[in-house]
Amino acid sequence: MASVGLSTHSACAGGGGQARVAATDSVSPVNVDVFLTPGGKQVTLYALMHASLRIVYEGIEIEVDPVHQLGERTVDYASMPRARYILVTHEHADHMDAQAIGLLTGEATRLVTNARCAELLGKGEIMANGDTLQLAPDIVVEAVPAYNTTPGREKFHPRGRDNGYILTIDGLRIYLAGDTEDIPEMASLEAIDVALLPCNQPYTMTPDQLVHAARMVRPRVVFPYHYGSTDVSTLPARLQPDGIDVRIRDYQ
Repeated sequence: MASVGLSTHSACAGGGGQARVAATDSVSPVNVDVFLTPGGKQVTLYALMHASLRIVYEGIEIEVDPVHQLGERTVDYASMPRARYILVTHEHADHMDAQAIGLLTGEATRLVTNARCAELLGKGEIMANGDTLQLAPDIVVEAVPAYNTTPGREKFHPRGRDNGYILTIDGLRIYLAGDTEDIPEMASLEAIDVALLPCNQPYTMTPDQLVHAARMVRPRVVFPYHYGSTDVSTLPARLQPDGIDVRIRDYQ
């Protein structure tokens, strides 16, 4: 696995060659994490809100499920750099937002979606579960299953429709689970360094399911996300014996 030893504190301090939070960023420093790839390059994750995150690597901007407003919370995408890549997991309004996508889209932007999102947006490179796309020489994205399994919940995210993504950046493997429960396919994921796992029943996972999912995926770092009002405060202690670093960020 890649080195993931940089702490949030060091990522935000700005010294010693670490990344700074730019003055134009509205993201609190406590919601910024920096990781090192096997080649020693920095990958910065910005927790925006809910399931929306920004990833920056070597000046390349990657946006995941950008949404500009949820309730009273907003993200000012107009003030951010245009994205080189936008990944959208599925069509629900807390994941797919045509306005946010429009604000982030420039001449060189590539939009990667599932089939339903591409149909609704009228654009996008379609990936189905199992597909792999080489975005750049050192950036690869794999589409993996994301679905509900609990009886009565299958209607929220039916099997085969939505995507999770594994984003490999210079060897650093980031699992963006999307809206899913602790599905058996997670046990076959290999060499995941960082995992973002959803935790808001009945739509995604309960805390117990997230613990099970984390033990199947075996990442070094887990970010619970998409958690709304679910209490995720016990997760760090529950997964500490497994050697998994659970970081709570502003992903309500």
